[in-house]
Amino acid sequence: MIVYDGIDDDSYKSVFKPVITKVMEKYRDAFAIVMQCGADSLSGDRLGCFNLTLKGHRKCVEFMTKWNLPMLLLEGGGYNKRNVARCWTYETSLVLGTELANKLPYKDYYGYEDYLCSRPPASSSLSENFSQQWIHLSLFVIENLSSGLSLSSSSLSPFMASSGNVLHLDT
Repeated sequence: MIVYDGIDDDSYKSVFKPVITKVMEKYRDAFAIVMQCGADSLSGDRLGCFNLTLKGHRKCVEFMTKWNLPMLLLEGGGYNKRNVARCWTYETSLVLGTELANKLPYKDYYGYEDYLCSRPPASSSLSENFSQQWIHLSLFVIENLSSGLSLSSSSLSPFMASSGNVLHLDT
């Protein structure tokens, strides 16, 4: 699915849950879940352009654990070493069933600007994700999953129109 710059936790969750629910229903006989959780989707990443927080990122992992299937969590991506360390620690604690305090204990070797596990978005970029676009795209993806059609980028082309660097949904 196409995700626009500046996406925040609420916008991401509004698409992630219904689409992944449909995927899980379609493949209900799955033996396991393999989930790749790149930290490059977090706010403040050097290459990423999203505004996801650790809490929003974690909510996706939390949602997947509710399917009660064996799960292989793959961490990847991320070009802000502080975000990566926080993300992987935070999500590992989730799958281990351990709740972390937000304030980490001080250690002489930290050298970071703060000692918080979860931080507010660092980016000031505005979200280019609009709820009406998300609703249409989510429904389109869900309908294709229901009909058994493949969802390649070419299958989305009649549904999308290019305008500069940003793709907009046709209405």
